[in-house]
Amino acid sequence: MSTNEEVGSVAATQTSAQTSEKRGFRKSREGLVVSDKMDKTVVVEVEDRVKHALYGKVMRRTNRLKAHDEANECGVGDRVLLMETRPLSATKRWRVVEILEKAK
Repeated sequence: MSTNEEVGSVAATQTSAQTSEKRGFRKSREGLVVSDKMDKTVVVEVEDRVKHALYGKVMRRTNRLKAHDEANECGVGDRVLLMETRPLSATKRWRVVEILEKAK
């Protein structure tokens, strides 16, 4: 019986390792917190620099993403690192990985 249990636990670890390898690449973004009024949620403004296709001018495009902040640690003005995750609500698809810089 003990050998079967050992084999089962080894198989379980291998399958969990395989599933984590199979899982797709998760996007990560860096941005500034612009609102922390919701419970366990922050609104983060992410800036992207895009070159115009025809004229070549570099433009700034901003997106406002809602991110999950489990401990309500983030404040307005903090620089944070976000990672893509499964849908947590109707509009929330990101989570705060770490706070890179606190607001002054």
